[in-house]
Amino acid sequence: MPIYEFRCQDCRRKSSFLVLSVHSQFERRCQHCGSPRLVRLISRVGVLRSEESRLESLADPSRLGDLDEKDPKSVARWVKRMGREMGEELGPDFEEEVDRAMEEEEQQSAGEGGDSSPDETEL
Repeated sequence: MPIYEFRCQDCRRKSSFLVLSVHSQFERRCQHCGSPRLVRLISRVGVLRSEESRLESLADPSRLGDLDEKDPKSVARWVKRMGREMGEELGPDFEEEVDRAMEEEEQQSAGEGGDSSPDETEL
């Protein structure tokens, strides 16, 4: 049973339709504003995995090898990967928030690194 996703050209929101058969007809109208102006989206394939299997995968220490908790970019990549593994649709708002937090952290790090302490100036 495929799930077809469409983006509305009027309200720009995504609508999903569960179709019982590939040959079934269904009304293609935006579920939010009712507009018939929809563009089909290419969606990622969903693979059914048990929650236990997903949690085992996340707990595997070999998957943490590239995580550097002192590097905001590394942590952001790890958080995004965790969300995908848990099957959660984090959405663009979450992605933007993570990117914004990474930029703030980089700016703070750059500001701290550029200041010299009083002990260093009197050599």
